[in-house]
Amino acid sequence: MKEKKYINRRSFLQKTTVGLGLGIIGKSSFSSVFEESLKNVKSSRGSRLPREVWAASITLYNLRNNTQEERIERMLKRMEEVVPFQPDIICLTEIFPDAMISGLPPIPERAEIIPGPIVRRFAEFAKTNSCYVICPLHTKKGDYVYNTAVLISRDGNVVGEYHKIHPTESEMRGGVTPGPVNPPVFKTDFGKIGILICFDANWPDKWRFLKDSGAEIIFWPSAFAGGRMLNSLAWNNNYYIVSCTWRAPARIIDITGDELFTSGRLQSWVCAPINLDKEVFHWDYQGGKVKAIQEKYAEKVDVKIYHPEGWFTLESRSPDVAVAQVIEEFELVTYDSYIKRATEKQNRKRPE
Repeated sequence: MKEKKYINRRSFLQKTTVGLGLGIIGKSSFSSVFEESLKNVKSSRGSRLPREVWAASITLYNLRNNTQEERIERMLKRMEEVVPFQPDIICLTEIFPDAMISGLPPIPERAEIIPGPIVRRFAEFAKTNSCYVICPLHTKKGDYVYNTAVLISRDGNVVGEYHKIHPTESEMRGGVTPGPVNPPVFKTDFGKIGILICFDANWPDKWRFLKDSGAEIIFWPSAFAGGRMLNSLAWNNNYYIVSCTWRAPARIIDITGDELFTSGRLQSWVCAPINLDKEVFHWDYQGGKVKAIQEKYAEKVDVKIYHPEGWFTLESRSPDVAVAQVIEEFELVTYDSYIKRATEKQNRKRPE
């Protein structure tokens, strides 16, 4: 995609990623260049696109701890590193208070009744920094123990819980109970999101259920990386996926399955923009309209053509133009609507 000069936050991110990975973000070690860029970030909240969401994903990479308390303190400190970007939501990784720490009590003994002391710590962070936080940990309800992702709102309240539907065999031997078979969709002030955890990646029907329920971003805390299966899940469902892992890179994956942003050995987190005003279209019957759209809207709308797949995408790059406006003006049909329409016609003509 072409970089647009008016996207202050995105250009800032691209110019400073390497520096951040080298540790320049330390509170006492800002360079003059970084300080100037930080001013641009702080003043750019008002210049965001209408449906631009800043999502952060923070891994446990190179985060060695001997106790649960030390892990929590260091995770909170790592979360402070993304605060200058003013994230809308921060996702932490699967059971991060316990992960890779030896000598802990059995899971049923250390599981937390919500809201317990761990969740309250991260709720305080969410309220202080006016951002949602996805806080994954073991929780307890009555006699049942779950691998849970707790959703905390900007005002520090618990607004949702997702219980891992498909815990591993070893988790179940340790006392973890599978969650309800259908994952919930959570309404936030920026859109609808879903959460799945780790081993859930192997059940595509759950991802499709979230798609059919209107989710626009799926957050995936996990012990392992997921690799190409996440790209295919994003591609097949046309929503964004934000992964958050123990040691592997965190990733933000586009609705087309393309990797947009990733962490790595130089930086243990990713914080970047997601534009929810973006749609996928099939080329059939409407590819001839693309040139007219480009001529009229130029850089205000990004058009990307996927030649082998017969797709194109439209993404708003201006607060003055919404994709819905372009759809109405040019009588476009989204990919999902086109497939639904074709399926209905096929079924009507199919012999009984």
